[in-house]
Amino acid sequence: MIISPGQIGFRMSAELQSIVRGTIGLDVALVAAVFTSLTRPLAAAGSKASIGKPALVTLALQALHFTEEFLTRFPHRFPELLGLMQWSDGFFLAFNAAWIAAWALAIAFVSDAPRIAGAALWFLAFAAVANGIAHPIASFAVGGYFPGLITAVPLGLSGLWLVRQLSRASRGAD
Repeated sequence: MIISPGQIGFRMSAELQSIVRGTIGLDVALVAAVFTSLTRPLAAAGSKASIGKPALVTLALQALHFTEEFLTRFPHRFPELLGLMQWSDGFFLAFNAAWIAAWALAIAFVSDAPRIAGAALWFLAFAAVANGIAHPIASFAVGGYFPGLITAVPLGLSGLWLVRQLSRASRGAD
C-alpha cells in the first residue's frame, strides 16, 4: 500500500513538489558526498594546502555558473523541461546563495573541521561534475542553448580536479 503525503494530512505546494522532484539529482550527489566523506575522511593536516586552490576555483566557477543560470531563466526552463512547475526566482537565489556560503565556509574551515568540510566539498565536486554533464545533455535535448551551458563545462572540469585533490587528501589515499 502506498500512502501519499495528502493522505496523512501533509500537503505540499505545487512549487515545493516541483523543487523536490527537480532537485533529486542534487540529493543523490549530497548523499554520495556524505558517504564518501565518511568512508574517505580528509586528513586534517595539509588538507587546506592541497585542496584550497581547486576548491576556490570550483567555487568561483559555481558562482559564475549560478549567475549564468539565473540570468538565462534556468529556474523556469529546467523544471519545464522535466514537466514540472517553474521555480520562483527567490527560491533559486536563496538556494544557491546558501550553498555558496556553505562551500565558502567549508573551504575556510577545512583544516579545523575536516569531516564536516569534507562532506560539503565532496558535494561541491560532485555537483560541479554533474553540471558539466547535465547541461550539455539538456542543450542537446532542446536542440540549442540551455541555461547554464557556457559555464557548465569549465565547472565540470574544475569539479574533476577537485575530486582528484579531495581523493589525494583523504586518509588512505596513495
